Amino acid sequence: MSAELILINGRFHTVDRHKPTAGAVAISAGAFTAVGDEAEVMAHRGATTQVIDLRGHTVTPGLNDSHLHLIRGGLNYNLELRWEGVPSLADALRMLKVQADRTPSPQWVRVVGGWNEFQFAERRMPTLEELNQAAPDTPVFVLHLYDRALLNRAALRVVGYTRDTPNPPGGEIVRDSRGEPTGMLIARPNAMILYATLAKGPKLPLDHQVNSTRQFMRELNRLGLTSCIDAGGGFQNYPDDYEVIQTLARNQQLTVRIAYNLFTQKPKEELEDFKHWTSSVTLHQGDDFLRHNGAGEMLVFSAADFEDFLEPRPDLPQTMEQELEPVVRHLVEHRWPFRLHATYNESISRMLDVFEKVNRDIPFNGLPWFFDHAETITPANIERVKALGGGIAIQDRMAFQGEYFVDRYGAAAAEATPPIQRMLAEGVPVGAGTDATRVSSYNPWTSLYWMVSGRTVGGLELYPEGLPRETALELFTHGSAWFSSEQGKKGQIKVGQLADLAVLSADFFSVDVEAIKAIESVLTVVGGKVVYAAGDFRELSPPAIPVLPDWSPVALVPGHFRPSAPMSAVHQCQGACAVHAHQHDRARRSNVPVNRFQEFWGAFGCSCFAF
Repeated sequence: MSAELILINGRFHTVDRHKPTAGAVAISAGAFTAVGDEAEVMAHRGATTQVIDLRGHTVTPGLNDSHLHLIRGGLNYNLELRWEGVPSLADALRMLKVQADRTPSPQWVRVVGGWNEFQFAERRMPTLEELNQAAPDTPVFVLHLYDRALLNRAALRVVGYTRDTPNPPGGEIVRDSRGEPTGMLIARPNAMILYATLAKGPKLPLDHQVNSTRQFMRELNRLGLTSCIDAGGGFQNYPDDYEVIQTLARNQQLTVRIAYNLFTQKPKEELEDFKHWTSSVTLHQGDDFLRHNGAGEMLVFSAADFEDFLEPRPDLPQTMEQELEPVVRHLVEHRWPFRLHATYNESISRMLDVFEKVNRDIPFNGLPWFFDHAETITPANIERVKALGGGIAIQDRMAFQGEYFVDRYGAAAAEATPPIQRMLAEGVPVGAGTDATRVSSYNPWTSLYWMVSGRTVGGLELYPEGLPRETALELFTHGSAWFSSEQGKKGQIKVGQLADLAVLSADFFSVDVEAIKAIESVLTVVGGKVVYAAGDFRELSPPAIPVLPDWSPVALVPGHFRPSAPMSAVHQCQGACAVHAHQHDRARRSNVPVNRFQEFWGAFGCSCFAF
């Protein structure tokens, strides 16, 4: 049978231990049909076969994020100004001011996730006064990890917080000496105050949510991501908030494969939620682009141990076991896979007690289940996970919160957060991910950098030794496939598997470790179809989708910031040119009209377009 697409002259890292490298692949009907040298693969060429010369680029399987909030993130992506990777607070505040000036009432400017103060040259957060100066009239909400949010005066007015507003359980509205709210909200340690406040902002209309989700998927494709497991999330209700993703699936417009878990939404009514869903949702219903994956990451609200390392470790309520057991028992009886958020070993011990009790009555017997996060899990509990046939999905939250963890628990305690090498040595399935978008960045290369270098985004060395690059890549591809019961179907460049791959802008296996953060895809293929292309391959890219609404931050600052040139290589224009150089390069390589960026950086007095 003739191939539909052949890729030649690439350096393919297949993540297949029986055939770890190749020079070419052939693809038909969305799957790999030949993997080998050019002569072997070109034997599959027919009269209508498209052949693409990869010009020596490194190729990996498409990246697969084992814990990403894509569905919720997609609904809001076009509303959010991203500070991910921005090198200085001065640049971040300039971006904020420009966006505030172009955001119409009653909309807000939202900075939500993917950054921390340690990435900035100034090594500090913005002050409330700086937010008020940058945006005196437009509401601004800035989320900092899971620990606090900053609201300017305009945002305080619209959310209605006054001296008479009581603190919610587990949260604090910081007040001045007169008792008036300052604009600082603190999770102590419950993040509900942060999310509930964010939910007060205007939403996009349905057609703009569709556009927003497509823009987010295109951004993920730009970074080489082709699959994810959606972990549900707070204020993400099923089925209402799944309308957009279901519409895109019906219209064959998904460019990222999604396996979604159902996340309970009603405290004290969790068992009723799962009884309803197990009777109305068929496990794994859907197809290879959108399919159901089971329960979690929230099973019961009393089992949520928030990873706010600025606060002491929370003790879970004494009622946790009696509330968790009937939910787990119900899921095991109905053979529904499940996942459970767990940060601390103390929580994991109690959760495992429940799982082992249920297993004695109703054997798990190969039912897929796993913990998410598990930063401080001990070797003894890793063995217990293994004995129950479970897995552990690890995320790069320590890349953003490592400094706070070290301050509270010490550098020695941070050296195994999480203990990935021990998990692998025990034979526990491990998949990598980000937990984006509200805390960590969605950029998989930030996560891969953290795993390989052992450092935070602020440069703090957490681990004496990082993972080998081959291992880190395996966790972000083949490893993650286990967590959606798709091992053998995707995650490798192998005959018979889904034809998802990323052609990289630089060789992940040989570049300096710091350069890993700047890698992106120049050609992303999902199911044998090109979904994103840039640089030398930009003529192969599907047409760009106009951003809706036109005032969206994404229209001017699309995507995760990474400088395309060192500061010494660009002019100094009011401190903005490092950012400007990156955006100009993005415009040039992705066919975005340069005048969009001229409008943005012109507001800073920056007229340097000589790159």
